[in-house]
Amino acid sequence: MSILLENHIVELLQERNDKAISLLYEHYGDTLYGVAYKVVRDEELAQDVVQESFVKIWKKADSYDPTKAKLFTWLFRITRNTAIDKLRSANTKSDKEIQMDVSDVYKLGTEGINPDLMDVQDNLDKLDLKYQVVLEALFFQGMTQQEASDELDIPLGTIKSRLKIGLRELKKLYGTSMLLIYLISCL
Repeated sequence: MSILLENHIVELLQERNDKAISLLYEHYGDTLYGVAYKVVRDEELAQDVVQESFVKIWKKADSYDPTKAKLFTWLFRITRNTAIDKLRSANTKSDKEIQMDVSDVYKLGTEGINPDLMDVQDNLDKLDLKYQVVLEALFFQGMTQQEASDELDIPLGTIKSRLKIGLRELKKLYGTSMLLIYLISCL
């Protein structure tokens, strides 16, 4: 691609001229699709990545600095990063769906439920919200501590502390043995 055409596309982008996207797609679309496909290995997902990338390119047009990178390098990085994010997102979603299928939390059946503790989830409301969120993720959504840390964007050590404090507060409501029986049945 000639430098003049590249400069023209950059000018159009920075002016928010719709023609910039058409030119980008015409001159870079196939190559960027190839970049996306190489990362995600799925045609439909690669098409989604390219579309999301063009939206990001449009929104970030002001951030392009020709002294730092050529236009293609900038486009390549946005597309590649979008593809990696999309792949991670798809894997995370897939992992959580699989976890729901294999988790014992969803297979308790009536033999695992103690009628004296059926209101445990309701009594979470009596705890501070920060403890409620952690207990809900760990015991009612079937997440591991690491998954809860990632999902809630809370450090793992904080998850562990809030779990300990939350359980201590619930123990005050139910007594040690009843709460222990219930929590073991959730694991």
